[in-house]
Amino acid sequence: MSFKSPTFGDRMGASATAKKDALERFRVKAADPAAAERQAARQATQLARDARDAERRAARKEAEARAAAEQAAEAVERAAQEAARVAEQAAREAALAEQAASEIAQEAERRAAILAKASAKAETDTALMAAQKAARDARYAARKARK
Repeated sequence: MSFKSPTFGDRMGASATAKKDALERFRVKAADPAAAERQAARQATQLARDARDAERRAARKEAEARAAAEQAAEAVERAAQEAARVAEQAAREAALAEQAASEIAQEAERRAAILAKASAKAETDTALMAAQKAARDARYAARKARK
């Protein structure tokens, strides 16, 4: 190696030596039983963390499903209440219509009775007038006959 700059071969050799040293350090660390235990502990921790996360997701989905079921039940209940309210309103309107029809029928009967009375009175008045006219005509004829 020269004083001022290393040659290409020197640099390549240093690089190869560094790679060998790094590989050796890795092999030593990989063969260490404590490192294997730490790795197993990390994996166990990660598995536990994943299991808790899955439980939370399942609980969240269950809560969402329960909430959706409750909302559906409330919607059905509201629809049933609305249907009952509409049926009650229809029953009230039917009762009012029946009452109005009854009142109209009573009014028609009352007017028919009034018309029957008026017709009977008109007949009696007509008969009375005819009798009066006949009497008048008879008196007039009697007067004419006397002259």
